[in-house]
Amino acid sequence: MVDGTQPGGYGLTGPPDGGAYAEQPARGMSWPVRSGPVPPLADGFTPRVETVPDVEAALVPGITVALVPAPGGGADDWWLMPSGKTQLAADCAERLWRGRAVDLLLWINASSRASALSGYMRAAVVMGADPGGDTASTAAHLLSWLAESTRSWLVVLDDLRAAADLDGLWPQGPAGRVLVTTPDAAAVAPELHAVTLPVPLFSAREATAFISGRLSANPDQRNGAIDLVYDLASEPAALGHAGSVIATSGLSCRDYRKYYSEWHSGLTASGGSAAAVTWALSAAYADQVAPGSRGVLSVTAFLDGHAIPGNVFTTSALSRFLAGDAAGQPSDPERTWRCVRALEVSGLVSIDTATAPPVVRIARQVQQAIRAQLSPELSERAVRAAADTLLEVWPKDAPRTAAAADMRACASALREHGGDLLCSGGRCHPVLMLAGQSLDGARMSGPAVTWWRELIATCEPLLGTANPDTAAAGGRLADALLAAGQSAEAVTWYQWALTGRISLLGPDHPGTISARATLGHALVAAGRPGDAVAVLSDAVADCERIRGTDHLDTLAARDECAAACVAAGNSAMAVRLYQRSQADRERLQGMRHPDTMAVAMALADAYLSGGKSKDAIAQARQILAGREQALGAGHLDTLGAQRRLGEMYSAAGKIGPALAQYELTCAGLARTLGPDHRETLTCQGELARLYYSTGRLSDAVTTLTKAISRGERALAPGDAVTQALRRALAEITG
Repeated sequence: MVDGTQPGGYGLTGPPDGGAYAEQPARGMSWPVRSGPVPPLADGFTPRVETVPDVEAALVPGITVALVPAPGGGADDWWLMPSGKTQLAADCAERLWRGRAVDLLLWINASSRASALSGYMRAAVVMGADPGGDTASTAAHLLSWLAESTRSWLVVLDDLRAAADLDGLWPQGPAGRVLVTTPDAAAVAPELHAVTLPVPLFSAREATAFISGRLSANPDQRNGAIDLVYDLASEPAALGHAGSVIATSGLSCRDYRKYYSEWHSGLTASGGSAAAVTWALSAAYADQVAPGSRGVLSVTAFLDGHAIPGNVFTTSALSRFLAGDAAGQPSDPERTWRCVRALEVSGLVSIDTATAPPVVRIARQVQQAIRAQLSPELSERAVRAAADTLLEVWPKDAPRTAAAADMRACASALREHGGDLLCSGGRCHPVLMLAGQSLDGARMSGPAVTWWRELIATCEPLLGTANPDTAAAGGRLADALLAAGQSAEAVTWYQWALTGRISLLGPDHPGTISARATLGHALVAAGRPGDAVAVLSDAVADCERIRGTDHLDTLAARDECAAACVAAGNSAMAVRLYQRSQADRERLQGMRHPDTMAVAMALADAYLSGGKSKDAIAQARQILAGREQALGAGHLDTLGAQRRLGEMYSAAGKIGPALAQYELTCAGLARTLGPDHRETLTCQGELARLYYSTGRLSDAVTTLTKAISRGERALAPGDAVTQALRRALAEITG
């Protein structure tokens, strides 16, 4: 029997805790660059020189190559016979990288739109993009750079499931290569004219080379290898399972064949697939090496097999599950991690230590086979244990990290395969809410909209419309729709959420009043400011009546109503509301409070929108003087007020004073943030436009040219600021 506690040389205490996976930071970045963890090659990996010989030859610059399943296999068991597409892609990617054939290598999990966007965002940040930017916009800028770049690049889109997931996200460019792995050739859009390479099972020669390579440490174990290859029909997955068990148990191929024959005759539901038997043999072997491995495997079957963060396997929730859900069960990370290692030596999972924390990978086909044989009772326990485990180690306040992306993918898989089990007993499991909030926090509005829609579709029939979790999901959907620019539909959902709040909480509850104010904000965004003013006026009146005139919620509702008045063209009412709010905030919060300063600037804007430019400028000058006195001339809030004063002067047609303020602001930003910072460069672009408007063409061109040069040197390839500066220069020079 193998010692299942030592595979791979990992420490006995399991993986270290951690958040984002470490990658080369953008500052000081030098080519070549890579992003995304390329899965390591399996022990015994062998090139497919007979069955798939042309991957690198087909993968030339400007071309998309798709690795797809080759026809064959029974209709019921094709999913149990993975052919090694991801391994081929990983081998090809590493060969090109080692050979310096590419300057940029991106490995993207394309199994969902959210995962693809996370991969693009991660790559863009490694290349210098703003880590706080909108995910979709950042991905678009990266793709735009790829389309124009002369640097050689390779993007691997692994496990693409549906063409819609990459709508608008396909990388293209004359200097780039795109390699796709997919279980469905239809997932690759026809207009891409991709070269399709079918990946069949091993040839007999390849299968023999694979098993011989896997057993190279002890040649005696190869006895019976050719017969084993025949028995397992050259299935890569089956040979992987068998090779792992043989290599670590001391068995020979001939010995394994005997076990396989006995198990095959006993598994009447094998469907003719060798892997349907070998995975069960591997599971039994793992449980022998480390009792409890089957339990760990059942939980793993409901998570995302591309990358399960290793700290998932060191939780008290998983320990409780293995102990039969005994209350108060302490965490036993050494035991659970031994089980993971036993699953690795049995060939069912792989552990990638190139990331921190390590990630565990498992084939989707194996996961499906495991779920198919679980009893309903065990399935429910495993689903709940998986949810509790994710909840226990979810990276709080870090939605943009790779670890958070992996957690979201795991939550998505969990909802797909066990969502109904997580919406029972009058509540929705918190991890489903947390995953949606993580999408919101990562500024992935499109995937967030999809998540909340699907969660409502799950919750509503099981929990009811009036359930607090259903109502909360509806409110979150409205927020996501508004963030995605779908304001009209957002209004519908905000109205739905308000109706639910009234039913659940009553009309005077603070939560109901807050929902009314949020509806008003959405009405403004939807181009219905008149309706917004009516709704927000009621919200202000309710706040004053229920919470008092000095409550901060009342002040916030009043400010929201004032903003709606500006949008509706009622500047006079907006000025009155902002004047009252400014006086109240100065009294309650102080003149230096950020909310007070924000309202003061909003009042200046209201003056300007009503045509009172003199009052607007006077207000802006007063704000600037106050911030200089309180914060100093170099503080960012002071510089923001100075810049806004310049905008006020410009809007009033006073270009000379506007230029003076902009020049001071640009100099201040260069001192405070640095001359290459995005805000500094943006401000210089605005200054250049002012130069141009006064006929100072030479100054405008010089300012833009220098800013573009600094942006290209300091910012990410394809950064929005640099592109905007280029467009401004093109407009000025014609």
